[in-house]
Amino acid sequence: MFKNYLTVAIRSLLKHKGYSLINIMGLALGVACCLLILIYVAGESNYDRQWPNAERIYRMSLERIYPDRSTGYAMVPPSYAQSVKHEWPEVEEAVRITANGGTALLKRGDRVFEKENALSVDSTFFKVFQIELLQGDADQCLRDANSIVLTESTARRYFGKTRVVGENLQLLGGQEPQQLSVSAVCADLPENVHFKFDILVSTKGNQFLAQQNHIGFAANTYFLLREGSDVKALDAKFPAVVEKYAVGEIQRNFGVTWAQYKAAGNGYHYYLTALPDIHLHSHLEGELQPNGDAATVRIFTWIALFILLIAGVNFMNLATARSAERAREVGIRKALGSERSLLTAQFLIEALLVSAASVAIAVLLVFLALPSFNQLAGKTFSLWAYLDWSTVPGLLGFAVVLGLLAGLYPASVLSGFRPIEVLKGKFTAKKSGAWLRNGLVVFQFAASIAMIISTLVVFSQMGFIANKKLGFQKEQIFVLHNAFALQGKTEAFKQQLLKIPGVEAVGSSSEMPGGEDWFGTTFKKPEDNESVTGRAAIVDDDYVQTMRLELLEGRSFSKEFNDSLSVIINERAAQELGLGPNPVGKRLIQPGSFFDPNQGDVAFIVIGVVSDFHYQSLHEPIAPLFLQHNRVFQGNNTLLAARVQMAHNQSFIQEAQKYWSIFAPDQPFHYSSLDANLDNLYANEKRTQLIFGIFAFLAVFIACIGLLGLSTYMTYQRTKEIGVRKVLGATVISITNLLAKDFLKLVLIAIVLATPVSWYLMDRWLEDFAYRIQLQWWMFVLAGLLAVVIAFLTISFQSIKAALANPVESLRSE
Repeated sequence: MFKNYLTVAIRSLLKHKGYSLINIMGLALGVACCLLILIYVAGESNYDRQWPNAERIYRMSLERIYPDRSTGYAMVPPSYAQSVKHEWPEVEEAVRITANGGTALLKRGDRVFEKENALSVDSTFFKVFQIELLQGDADQCLRDANSIVLTESTARRYFGKTRVVGENLQLLGGQEPQQLSVSAVCADLPENVHFKFDILVSTKGNQFLAQQNHIGFAANTYFLLREGSDVKALDAKFPAVVEKYAVGEIQRNFGVTWAQYKAAGNGYHYYLTALPDIHLHSHLEGELQPNGDAATVRIFTWIALFILLIAGVNFMNLATARSAERAREVGIRKALGSERSLLTAQFLIEALLVSAASVAIAVLLVFLALPSFNQLAGKTFSLWAYLDWSTVPGLLGFAVVLGLLAGLYPASVLSGFRPIEVLKGKFTAKKSGAWLRNGLVVFQFAASIAMIISTLVVFSQMGFIANKKLGFQKEQIFVLHNAFALQGKTEAFKQQLLKIPGVEAVGSSSEMPGGEDWFGTTFKKPEDNESVTGRAAIVDDDYVQTMRLELLEGRSFSKEFNDSLSVIINERAAQELGLGPNPVGKRLIQPGSFFDPNQGDVAFIVIGVVSDFHYQSLHEPIAPLFLQHNRVFQGNNTLLAARVQMAHNQSFIQEAQKYWSIFAPDQPFHYSSLDANLDNLYANEKRTQLIFGIFAFLAVFIACIGLLGLSTYMTYQRTKEIGVRKVLGATVISITNLLAKDFLKLVLIAIVLATPVSWYLMDRWLEDFAYRIQLQWWMFVLAGLLAVVIAFLTISFQSIKAALANPVESLRSE
């Protein structure tokens, strides 16, 4: 019996090759899109879940409360690692991780290697994060200040082998090369972890981390909790720890009591973040790597579901579109004694065949599309990570469920025809079936319209970011990295750069707009107890001019003055400090120092006020900013910025590299474009923008296939009516409009349903930006018009074909 059903099903599909091809490819395309999105969602959702003790590892996070705002930090004061471990018996182990800024330069013999992914970690690192060690002792390898751990691929790159424990390297960049010894080699990290490294160095000997510091943010701190620990109860213990360890430092550094500090609106809200939650749910300052976004993952999950449902709806609509043709077959079979259950089984087997073929083709499409999708999403997904013998039963089950869900309704409809009416030519569709088909079309286009609206919003927001005035001129700025290698020759190197044709200005800074190293600092007026915490950078005399910051009052740093104790502030800092209409000349007190919290207060003079500019991404509001002079570092800085006329870009790079090889022969020459660096801040949003656009197009395309099937069915139902109208003088346009208006009503209903849903979702997405567009009416109108035009063109193809047909053919049986 089953063999007979299978044979008949295959014959039926082969008899109508065009219909079968459209049906199979439409469903395959929908399944392929769904699988691609689910691979992306699975990859984003599985970060940090592979660690053996992942469910017991938590990061200490901070919401720093200021008088008129709050900021979240992934970095916390470094002394809390041991303080919390000492206070809480629930903590089995603690480890601190700090990112080493700049590029690590390691020398072996005559060869110099550079790698940016270097982390400083405590000796307990491998107790918390149990990475496989290929060589070395996990308990001892990070206890020596001069020991380093290499990943397997890094060891091969440096030494050509992995058995390298005991080998020596030199760390360059300081006054004298530092001798390092390889103490262990660990396995390479998988992609889905929230921190990356090629080299681990020990925090042993780091004087800054060794100091008692419970108020300066410096380290990402993780705790391995004991089994059964109550995380909520531990969160509730943090205020007591703060009062025990931080209050004295606050009073000593800020000159106020803890009660006065809190009364002014300051506070510290520490809490534990589960390790697997960091990637998607933590978006704090000082993250070790850019994180993903849970909202985007949820939206993509819904997109996958919608596309799969749209493809399934197409299957149903295309199957019922052939109902009139299959009605005679059903009538004859029933007249010959076939039962309805057997006919239902026959049509379900056809549906299962289509579903199985579609899933198989979908897997092939995913295999072919995955390299391009990886490039688009910035990932390295592999189909073989998800597809093996254990997943084959799952795919087969998915094909069966998909076939049953998509084929059950058409099978029920087709098997329910009455043979007497069908064979007399009196076959008509039921109203209940029409309502269901119309409802499915409304769902298809509502989902498609929501995706079009979302795409328009994402594109508009990214356009807003690209064109927003940032408060400085980002164009034509080249950034030269690792300028610390110039040591005392920075000024001489700058003068050589200024001699290159096309160079307008050269300045140096500890950080450039868009970077992560705008360090935290605190200032207050001498007569006030209340302090203002903001961001700071170390700059030279020419930085303000090079970046073309707008100087509202006062002057910039200058060689004509001794500006080592001068400070330039932004408008926001002047406002929060309450400096009044004439801030220039006012004294500010910096409690302690950003690199030594035990140092006494330092008095600065405000010499200038610059207009607020976006030195961080547009996800963040502009915070108080303090620019201090680089004489603090004997004139050295990490970065050099050169403003170069466009016509001289290439010659500047060539000349700058030539001079660099003279002034810093051991340091590789690295440069970047500030414009490109700022664009990279929104790489995730740009990927989202492109992915949205592609899948929105595919969703609309798949929906149009279904609409084409339904219009074919409805046109066939009204063939004789069209013939009568043509005989009575109806034009092609009038008949086309007659057939199209019913479908366009469905599209209008879909627009009404999609608009509030997409408004809500996109408003939530935009909340992640401190500076954002407002949702505009034209976005929804444009999406609706696009849907109407696309639907009309799809329907018109079949409607015009019917209107142009010879009425004699349709009326012959009458």
